[in-house]
Amino acid sequence: MLTVPELTELRLGKLKEAVGDWETMAGKLQQLTHGTSHGISAADLAQQANSADWSGVNATVTRTFITKTTREFEHAAAETKTILGLLRDIHHDFTQHKSALNAVLDEARTHGIIVLPDGSTTFSAPPAVRDGDGDGKDAAGEALLKSLAERAGRILREATETDRIAATALRAIAKNKHGFDTGGPTDLEKADARQGKEQAAYWAKKIKEGDVGEWTDDELKRFNATLRNQRDNEAFTATLATTLGAEDTLRFWRDLSSPRGAMGDDRAAMLTHVQDNLSMTLANATHVDSGAMDQWKRDVIAAGDQRFPVREGGIGGPYGYQLASSLMTKGKYESDFLQDYGTSLLTFERTRGTADTTVLGEPQHLWGGLPYGGDGTDPVAGFLDGLAHNPEAALEFFDASTSGEGLEKLNNLAYLSGAPDDGKAVDHARAWPTDADGKPLGYDSLGHALESATLGYAYDDPSPSIPALDTPAAIEARESRTALMDRVVDHYGSAEAIDAQPGMRDSLARMAAGHVDSITWSISNFDGSRDVAGVDSLLDASRHHLADFGVADAKQFLRALASDQDSYATVSSAQQIYGASLLAAHGSDHEKALDAAGYGLMVHGMLDEARMEAIGQEFAADEDKRNEALEKQTEWRKFAVGTVVGTAVVAAGGPAGAGLAAVAVPLAYSTAGEAANTWAGNSMDWLNPTPYSNDQESIETIDQAQVASRQNAMVHILNYAHDNGIVDETWRRDHQGHMWDMYSAGAEESDTDNTRIG
Repeated sequence: MLTVPELTELRLGKLKEAVGDWETMAGKLQQLTHGTSHGISAADLAQQANSADWSGVNATVTRTFITKTTREFEHAAAETKTILGLLRDIHHDFTQHKSALNAVLDEARTHGIIVLPDGSTTFSAPPAVRDGDGDGKDAAGEALLKSLAERAGRILREATETDRIAATALRAIAKNKHGFDTGGPTDLEKADARQGKEQAAYWAKKIKEGDVGEWTDDELKRFNATLRNQRDNEAFTATLATTLGAEDTLRFWRDLSSPRGAMGDDRAAMLTHVQDNLSMTLANATHVDSGAMDQWKRDVIAAGDQRFPVREGGIGGPYGYQLASSLMTKGKYESDFLQDYGTSLLTFERTRGTADTTVLGEPQHLWGGLPYGGDGTDPVAGFLDGLAHNPEAALEFFDASTSGEGLEKLNNLAYLSGAPDDGKAVDHARAWPTDADGKPLGYDSLGHALESATLGYAYDDPSPSIPALDTPAAIEARESRTALMDRVVDHYGSAEAIDAQPGMRDSLARMAAGHVDSITWSISNFDGSRDVAGVDSLLDASRHHLADFGVADAKQFLRALASDQDSYATVSSAQQIYGASLLAAHGSDHEKALDAAGYGLMVHGMLDEARMEAIGQEFAADEDKRNEALEKQTEWRKFAVGTVVGTAVVAAGGPAGAGLAAVAVPLAYSTAGEAANTWAGNSMDWLNPTPYSNDQESIETIDQAQVASRQNAMVHILNYAHDNGIVDETWRRDHQGHMWDMYSAGAEESDTDNTRIG
């Protein structure tokens, strides 16, 4: 890959001169080939040669020589046009790459950040030195480091891809040392397409020769490199898929991933990379609008219930669903294909479970014993990973149902999670496969798909952005997402419900963080006075299309999440970011700003009380572990900062397992333009924990934990008040009691029994 110095020091002036020279050459050859009003041309010469009355040897040799020579002029002109087009694109693209990288470097310098040659980033000085004090922990700085590194890395990858395509195209022209070609692709896009088709044809032929399981490590590395370079090139992806055909695509992956004999660790690692790149390759192909690809998609679905024996003449073997789903873990597959495939898969699974009255019809036995699928055998898990990268398809799928001969119509979310279907309990929810210890497998994939569906972006998007509400269709999609989230909040209202599905908790916490605005709106009606209190105007609920999940359901959902430290930290951080944005949204209207922030404070009170109760219950008999847990409870404050992205904040990162780095927290601003104003800029500063945070060395009692929790929850509000002169008597008289009441009301709503940690 290109390095930062190689791109920033690239001398594009010489390339621009070359473009000018080739423009001149192209013009001259065009004149020589086709002529002008002032001279003879190759076309004229060819016409005269063909119309002349030749005799003898001249009729054959001379005429042939002249016409061949004139064609060489045509070929030279065409080849020159090809080179000129390529050079223009190369100059244009590298100019953009270089400019984009320089912008990243300039931004990095303003923050005291160094971008290293490989695109990674580091601070020029540690936080304590930069700030003059501190403990060396700087979550906001870490978020900026990561963001700049991602941007620099993306630019370097794009520049490297430009270089690869250009070099391949120019070398192909230079291969002909004794004449001119008839011309080739006249820009990098066309060159990329031609190279993609050629590479696809080569590898499809090699795959059809068989024995792919016997490929050497070098062959496998070359294939993987091709996939990595071409996985977003539709000319390559569609050509490879359609040339192989659906069943041979599945057989290829079966043979490659199940070779004869033992597989070493290095080979297994290579195959993991191949699986990822082949998944992204096929995902890209499904977006190609052609009859051949439509047939490929239909054939993949049709092959789902077929068995593919691992050895020729054998019996059994993986189902087509298992092979196909194991290639859905990466990349964004086309929405209609995912709907059709998923419906076929669940219908098949449910039908087998219904038809077989023994346990052999359950997923554990239907899919068991074969090394394919998202969690080793389960194709449903692999398919859900596919949905997790396509938010629109995931949202549609969870709202859809399966049915068929002998099957009762059942909503997909209800079948997969056990959530009520149209308010009714589900009798035949999916029995997920388990490991040797009886622990269910695959729920993490369900969580990822639900994240994508409810948040509107892929669960593993490194720079997530909440979809804008700028069209009626976008608003309708938002309301569909919150309707699905309402079902999630209702179903996962206890720690027991969450913990019964291992792998779901982190996803549920991120979903709560992404819908913290609607959760706050729901909680604001705790005493039924929301309309009388005018909370709609405080939270701007109508304009932001906030959903009411119900006070009781929202409260139970928060309590369930607060039973775990990491999920508690995720939601607490998101709540404070959203609370700071509420302050900013009301600008200089201090009364409204502080009233709005009070409802966020109520949510904090609920979370804090629930967390302390959970600690008391879990560590009732172990004082040391209890004290350690109480100290950890307050650590979320270190991570309640982030980077503004449009109308959301991407949280800065947090304790291991919290998953904060990929959470887009909604803000109370309506547009990115407003988010850039002075008030919005201040909102991130108000999250600074000093001087109002509790910095005592240890927390050993419930009283100390409660004080620290209240202080943490108040940080952004106190910073706002200080910045706007709301201090001394004004604060004591008009706001201090109200803030205490709001926090206490939330804690009281959440309180059941914390006497065991008193």
